[in-house]
Parts: sequence; structure tokens; C-alpha cells
Amino acid sequence: MATINNTLKEENNNLADRITSVVAKNWLLVFSLSIGTYIGLPFLAPVFKSLGWNGMADSIYFLYSFVCHQYPQRSFFLFGQSSSYSLDTIQLWQDTSNPLTLGKFIGNSQLGWKVAWSDRMVAMYSSIPALSWLWYPLRDKIEPLPLWGFFLFLLPMGVDGITHILSDLAGLGNGFRSSNIWLKVLTGSAYSAEFYSGTQLGSFNSSMRILTGVLFGIGVVWFFFPQLDLLFRKTEKYLVIKQDQI
Repeated sequence: MATINNTLKEENNNLADRITSVVAKNWLLVFSLSIGTYIGLPFLAPVFKSLGWNGMADSIYFLYSFVCHQYPQRSFFLFGQSSSYSLDTIQLWQDTSNPLTLGKFIGNSQLGWKVAWSDRMVAMYSSIPALSWLWYPLRDKIEPLPLWGFFLFLLPMGVDGITHILSDLAGLGNGFRSSNIWLKVLTGSAYSAEFYSGTQLGSFNSSMRILTGVLFGIGVVWFFFPQLDLLFRKTEKYLVIKQDQI
């Protein structure tokens, strides 16, 4: 009996080692498939909604509401007249300034259906796998980002996010990030009114949310991924040595 148990234990260990080896050799692919699922689900919500699969769509909206405010004026829309809308346009259909009520508005057949998280979240999480595949073939030529550099890449998103929060304390659509008068003064009102006060794609606020989200992705890939790559290389080397000793 002891011999059988030892044999089974050895087989399980060998299987675990083989699985670990496969993951170590293909860790970026495994990561990309995993985060791809996480990224893809918010985009499936409007697809399901357009197909009339309301239960599946609503489940995704509910699930992602725990990680994102889902404000429609700061989100992308699919299958509608535009890919994004200003707060004024949204309020024609959902007449409220209550953030909780507004966040639950997912769209309609005219506007289209909302992606289940904001434009910033789309930029943050979509940029990570995209940039990781650009980094991977160059990983031996690029020095890892130091910790202080990582925080520098996070800083713009922190500033943009905090100023949005402070602005929203005056009520959605009423704060200093809604009018951006300070920016008009700095630029001499060189751009359209929609650029300064809008929230739709192409406006200053939307551009900053997307840009700072991408900067976050650059920081994450540049700082964390060299460490992950080193870890998996050491793991793979260890398994090779272990196998040779058997």
C-alpha cells in the first residue's frame, strides 16, 4: 500500500511539474488569455443587450459595478448613434444628477448600449496585454522600471482621478472639471466648447482619462512584467535541474 501511495504521489508531483513548466514557458499567453476574458466581458454586455439576452447582459453590468462607477457620460457605447455622449445628452434620457442612478443607465436602442466599465478602465486594462506583447520580444534589451518610475506613471491618473472626484462634489456637471475654465484660460479658448466642457470622446476630460489609463498600463508592464519574467525563467530552470536529478 505504501508503495502504491508513493507512486501516486510521485505521479501527481510530476504532473504538477509539467503543468508548472508549461505555464512558465507560456506565462504571457496564459496571462493574456486570463485578462482578455476580464477585458472582454464588459464589451459583451452591450452585445448581449443588442441581441435581447437581457439576463446575461444585466449580470455583467452588475458584476462590474463593483469595480467601476459605470457613469454613462464617461463610457463607450456600442450599436448606437455615437460611441460616447455628453452628460447633457445622457440626461435627456435619464433625467438625474444622482451618481448612483446615473451609473445604472445602460442605454437604449437609440443611444446604443454602454460598455460595462468606463473609458479609463478600458484604457487601463486593454493597454496592459497590448503593451506586454510589445515589451516581450524586447525584454532583454529594456531595463526594468524602478519603483519611483512606476509611481511617476501612476501620478497622472491619480491627479486626474482625484480632481474628478473633487469636482464631482459640486454635483455632476457642475464642478471645475466640467467647465474647465482654467484650461480655457491657459489655452486662450483655442478649441471648441465641446473640448472643454464635454465628456464625450475627443473632449479634454475623456482624453485625459484615456491617456492616464494608458500611462498606468505602461507603468504596470514596465515595472511588474520583468519581475514576472525573471520569476518564471527561474522556475523553468529549477524544473529542468530537478528533472535531470531524477
